[in-house]
Amino acid sequence: MECNSCSVASLKFEIRFEGETNLSEIEQITNHLERREIIYSMKEPVLQTDEKGAKEFLDFCNHFLEKDKVAFRINREKWQPISELQNVFNMEWIDDVISNERLICHYQPIVTETEEIFAYELLSRFHNKDGSTIYPNEIFPAAKSRGRLYALDRICRMTAVKHAVLLKDKKAFINFIPTSIYSPEFCLRSTTNLANQLGVNPKQLVFEVVETEKVDDVDHLKKILSFYKEKGFQYALDDVGEGHSTIELLADLRPHYMKLDMQYVQGVANDVLKQEVALKFLKKASEVGSIPLAEGVEERADFDWLKQQGYKLFQGYLFGKPAAAPLKEMEYQA
Repeated sequence: MECNSCSVASLKFEIRFEGETNLSEIEQITNHLERREIIYSMKEPVLQTDEKGAKEFLDFCNHFLEKDKVAFRINREKWQPISELQNVFNMEWIDDVISNERLICHYQPIVTETEEIFAYELLSRFHNKDGSTIYPNEIFPAAKSRGRLYALDRICRMTAVKHAVLLKDKKAFINFIPTSIYSPEFCLRSTTNLANQLGVNPKQLVFEVVETEKVDDVDHLKKILSFYKEKGFQYALDDVGEGHSTIELLADLRPHYMKLDMQYVQGVANDVLKQEVALKFLKKASEVGSIPLAEGVEERADFDWLKQQGYKLFQGYLFGKPAAAPLKEMEYQA
C-alpha cells in the first residue's frame, strides 16, 4: 500500500476565493463546472475538484475573477497564487517519468587518501520515452510544481538500492531530500524491504541528506536518521559549509560522514579563506566522530593539500566522472 504522495495518484485541488467580487461569482463558477460535468465540492470559500475541474476553473478565472485574490493548493500542501496553476498543468510530463520509472543511476567513485575506491555515489539520470536526457534542473522543479517530490524521491531511492547490488563490498551513497519524506516509518519501509529482498547489507548503504544548508525542520530530519540508524544504515550530510546553523546541526546529528561543499574545495590549495573553512570543518568532523569527505576535487594540488590536513575521503572529476557502470579496480588504477 502506498500513500497518495508517494505514488502518482490523481491530483486533488483546493481553490480559495477572497474579495467581494470573487465571492459573488461562486454560483456562476459552480454552474460553469456543472455544465461541463465536472465533479466538485464547494465549502465556501474553498472549491475542491480534480485536475480537469481545475483547468476549467482557471479558464473561468482568467476571464471573470480578480486573480490576485484567488489561491490554490495541491494535496493539502502550501497555498500558492493562482498565477502558478498553469505551470502545474505544464509539468504533467513528470507523471509519466515517475510512473514508468524512466531513470537509471550513474556511479561516481569516492576514494581514500591512497586513491583506492571506497564507495560510489549513485546519481539519478532521467530520460524521456525517446531516450533523450532530462536534466536534474528540469526534473526537480517539475516534481515540486506538481506536488510529486515524495514520489520522485521514492523512485530515486528504490532505483539506487537496485544499482547498489553491483557494488558488492563497496559502499553506496544514496541521496534523499528530507522534505520528501512524510513519515519515516511508512515512506521508507519500501526502501528497507527492497534492500532486504536484494540481499544488500544495510551497512553498505549510506543515505545522504542533500541541501543540508536548507534543512528547516531538524526534528523531522532526526526522526528520519534515527529510522535509518535503527535499520543498520549509515548517513551523511551533503554540501556542508561554514554557516553557524550547519555547524550546530553537525553536533546535533553526528553523521557518519560529512561532505565539505565543493565551493570550499576547488582552489583550496591557494586560497587562505577556503583553507580556514576546510580546517574548521575538519575540526568539527573530528569532534562529532564523522569521517570528512571533500567533494568536487578536480585539481591534484587541492587533493594533496586536503590529504595533508587529514581529510579521509575524496570525490570529484580528478578520480572519475559519473558513469553508467562502476569502475573495476584495474580500470581505475590504469
